[in-house]
Amino acid sequence: MADANGPGYDYERPGFLIKQAQAVLHAEMTRALASHGATISQYAVLAALDQESGLSNAELARRAFITPQSMNENLRELEQRAWVIRHQHPDHGRILQTELTKAGRSVLRHCEAAVTAIEERMLAGLDAGQRRDLAVALRSCVTALGPAR
Repeated sequence: MADANGPGYDYERPGFLIKQAQAVLHAEMTRALASHGATISQYAVLAALDQESGLSNAELARRAFITPQSMNENLRELEQRAWVIRHQHPDHGRILQTELTKAGRSVLRHCEAAVTAIEERMLAGLDAGQRRDLAVALRSCVTALGPAR
C-alpha cells in the first residue's frame, strides 16, 4: 500500500502498530493524569513506591524509564507536594530512600482509576482470552528485544 510517507510502506507492521498504540495511550494518560495534577513519570514513581517502599533515585529512574537527573527533578516536586518523603538509607548515607505519604497514596488511587478506565477503553474490543494473549505477546516482544529485567 503506497502512501505520501513512502512508497509501499506497510502500516500494519507490528512495530508501527505498537508505536501508534503507545502514542495514543500516552496522550490519553497525559490528559487524564494532568486532571489529578500528575505526570506519567510521577504516576510511575507513585506506583513503584506503592509496590516497594524505600526505593532509591536510581531504581525509581529505571522503573519510570527516565534519567536519574530527571528523577531528581520529579522527586523534588513530589516532595514539595508532600506526596513522598525521602530519608537517608541506614547503611549508605549518600543514598536517599523514598516513601509514599498518605497524600501521595490518595493521588495514586485517583490516578490508577483514571488509567484503568483508559486501559478498559483501549481493550474494550477484546475478550478475556484475547487480553491474555495480547499480554503474553507483548511480554514476548519485550523479552526478545530488551535486557532481562
